[in-house]
Amino acid sequence: MRQSILVSLGLSAALIVSGCQKASEADVDRAIESVNAIDEANLSDIMLTIADPNESVAYFNRTLSENPERIDLMRGLATSLIRAKRNDEAVAAWRRVVRHDDAAHQDHVDLADALIRVGKWDEANEALDQIPPTHETFKRYRLEAMVADSAKEWNKADSFYETAVGLTTRPSGVLNNWGYSKLTRGDFSDAERLFGEAIKQDTSLFTAKNNLVLARGAQRNYSLPVIPMEQSEKAQLLHTMALSAIKQGDVEIGKALLREAIETHPQHFEAAVRSLDALEAS
Repeated sequence: MRQSILVSLGLSAALIVSGCQKASEADVDRAIESVNAIDEANLSDIMLTIADPNESVAYFNRTLSENPERIDLMRGLATSLIRAKRNDEAVAAWRRVVRHDDAAHQDHVDLADALIRVGKWDEANEALDQIPPTHETFKRYRLEAMVADSAKEWNKADSFYETAVGLTTRPSGVLNNWGYSKLTRGDFSDAERLFGEAIKQDTSLFTAKNNLVLARGAQRNYSLPVIPMEQSEKAQLLHTMALSAIKQGDVEIGKALLREAIETHPQHFEAAVRSLDALEAS
């Protein structure tokens, strides 16, 4: 009797130990899976931000071949192709994403972005039309504005630009785009205002500074605006102003501005020198 009790206790202990071991192994497996998932997520983040774009494309292609139905990897590949400036391939990649059962509204926005990069404006418009009005994001409305611009639907473009500005804490880029839209329409004073606002938001945005000078030059205002600028930037802006003056027939003013640009630049300003030499030779 005592022996049977001991055997029973021994079996119970063995089962308990076995159960503990199984539980421990399962915990270890789950922990490993968790660590692997974290490592993969971190690696994907790195590939989408600081890694070389073509290395990122290779990584997502390789990983996607092992997991062909994972939409996060499909998005990673499409995004990496955009970063690598392989825009035609990116369009095909985003098309695959939007056909996935788990595709989201943002995927259609990103497809539209890729289509714009390859100049397929009508198809970009079709992609944006797939998105309900309730999906209100900065990128969506920025692209809507660009598509409206391409179709010369100015009222729609202005409305979309205004909405986009209100949906971001960094509106300098979209303000610059809006200003350039006004510049192409010949609305120079409004363009000047928008470029000024863009520079207030980001004083390092040289494109907006250059566009501001173009807007002023188009109004035959050949004085540089009062904005933050380094010496080399000032020289480049003087060069832009000079070319604007020459284009409008104010050649002597243009020559004077070119000379000032050459004197202002901290180094040899080859482009301005060539422009001045060509003018004086003619």
